[in-house]
Amino acid sequence: MNNRLQTIRVGLFFLLGLALLWVTFESLNGGRVFKQRGYTLIARFDNLKGLLKGDDVRMAGVRIGAVTQTRLAGRQAEIVLTIEPDIKIAGDAVAMVATSSLLGSNHLEVTVGSPTAAPLAPGAEIKTRDTVDMNEVIAKLGSLGDRLETVADQIGKSLGGGEGGGLFAKIDKLVADNGPKLTETVSNLQEITAKIRNGDGTLGRLVNDPKLHDELLASVGEIKNAATDTRTFMSNAQSIVDQVKAGKGALGTLVFDEQAGHEIKVTVKNLRELSDKLNAGQGTLGKLISDDSLYREAQGTLRKVDRAVDGLSDQGPITAVGVAAQSLF
Repeated sequence: MNNRLQTIRVGLFFLLGLALLWVTFESLNGGRVFKQRGYTLIARFDNLKGLLKGDDVRMAGVRIGAVTQTRLAGRQAEIVLTIEPDIKIAGDAVAMVATSSLLGSNHLEVTVGSPTAAPLAPGAEIKTRDTVDMNEVIAKLGSLGDRLETVADQIGKSLGGGEGGGLFAKIDKLVADNGPKLTETVSNLQEITAKIRNGDGTLGRLVNDPKLHDELLASVGEIKNAATDTRTFMSNAQSIVDQVKAGKGALGTLVFDEQAGHEIKVTVKNLRELSDKLNAGQGTLGKLISDDSLYREAQGTLRKVDRAVDGLSDQGPITAVGVAAQSLF
C-alpha cells in the first residue's frame, strides 16, 4: 500500500515538473502559456537593434501583440508580428524599435495612424522607421570626446607653447617692444581728454558749451528746412518739365508745337525785314528815323504854331482864325 502511494506521488511530481517545463517554454517563446490568437503583419528594418522574439508590440504604450519570428530577408531584417484580433492598425501607421528600459530591453512601438485610413489586412507589410541606436550615440559621443581633446590640446599649444612661444608669449613680446609707444599714446589720450574736459578746442566747446550745442542743433534744423525747400523746388521744377514735355503752356507750345515754331520764325523774319527797311530809311517811319529834314520841318512847324498861339492872345475871336491861317500857311 505504501509502495503504491509512493509511486503515485513520484508520478504526480514528474507530471508537475513536465507542466512547469512546458509553461516556462511557452512563456519564454510567446509571452503566453497558450498559443496567441490574432493575425500577422510583416515589418522590415535595416537593423533590429536588439529586438527579440517574444518582445511586445505596443500602441500608445498598450500591448497589442508580440514578435513571433525574426529572420533575414535579403539585406534587411524581417519580423513577423502577431496582433490581437480585435485591434485594427491603420494603413498609415508606422512601426519603430523603442527602448523599454535602461537595462536594454526593447519593444516594437506602432503609431496610431489617422482614423480615416483603411486598416491593414492580415499578412500585409506595415511601414517602418529606423530609430537612433544607443550604441551609435555612445560611439559618436566617444568620437566627439576625442575631437574635443584634440582641440583642447591645440588651444593649449597655441596659448602656452609650441614654436614661437605661443600666443601669450607673442603678446608679451609685443607689449615689451612697443611699451614706450603705448605709454606715449596713453599720455596723448590723457591730454586730449583733459582739453575736452576743460572746454578747449571745437570738440571741447561742443561738449561743454550748451550754447554752441543749441546753435549746432539750430543749424541742423535750418539745413533740414533748406533740404525740404530744395525738395519742393525740385518737385515743382519736375512738374514744369513734365508740362513742357506734354506740350502744355507757352513754353511747351514753343518747344513741341511745330506750327507755333513756324509762326515764330515768320515773325522773326518780318521783324528783321522791318528793321532793315527802317535802317535803310524806307517808309514814313524809316524817313522819320533817318531823314533830318523832316525833323527840322517839324520843328519849324512847331515854332509857327507857337507864334500863332501868341498872336491869338492879342487878337479878337474873329481875326484869330485869319491870323492862325496866315501864320501857318
